[in-house]
Amino acid sequence: MAVATVTKITAGSPTSFEDAVKDGVSRASKTLRNITGLHVVDQKASISGGKIAEYRVTMEITFVLED
Repeated sequence: MAVATVTKITAGSPTSFEDAVKDGVSRASKTLRNITGLHVVDQKASISGGKIAEYRVTMEITFVLED
């Protein structure tokens, strides 16, 4: 029987929300093993000079615990 846990992370990108998700998963996979999915909980952007400076996502990463 597999047991999974969920951890919440926030990641940012100057390019897009999609890149922020990809960057967050890439970074999380350096520390967490057995990642099986994610759920984007929130999307925000910071503004500078009237333009979007950074896209930010908060996501829940699901990973299966090792025996």
